[in-house]
Amino acid sequence: LAVATVAPAALMAQAVIVGQPNANAVRSGTPITLRIIEGLTTKDKVAKVNDRVRMEVAEAVKVGDVTVIPAGAVATGELTQVKYKGGWGKSGFIAGRAISVDVGGRTVRLSGAFDSKGKSGGVAAVAVSAIVFAPAGFFMTGKSAEMAPGTIIRAYIDEDITFQVAGR
Repeated sequence: LAVATVAPAALMAQAVIVGQPNANAVRSGTPITLRIIEGLTTKDKVAKVNDRVRMEVAEAVKVGDVTVIPAGAVATGELTQVKYKGGWGKSGFIAGRAISVDVGGRTVRLSGAFDSKGKSGGVAAVAVSAIVFAPAGFFMTGKSAEMAPGTIIRAYIDEDITFQVAGR
């Protein structure tokens, strides 16, 4: 049995994650709020498809007064699509998905997607450049896509988590 560690045991109930059916459960589809630890960017072509994204749980997942997944638990995501900014005002784009969260030695599957798009280089300016100064439009680029550290991501638990309350 793996124990989900929570804030001081004297103050809160502890959940013991178990693998068999139990009346106490966090159901698949339950929302979970994650926070990106390191920023993501398409600037300088740093981000690549399949890069791992380090995240943490921003808000504890509770059932009643029992913390099943504590805030600060380590979560992982991955980048699924990366487009870099380019000529003619093309902006950068970055997309990813939540994969899992580690709870008391157990890996719990997650689902959910996130993305960010850079701002375009101005459609009107690019269009005028294309007509008047055809080569100049190529040099008008959009902005890189960025997700700053601390960006909040909404994901979902992708499997039932059954547990027993320790000491009860």
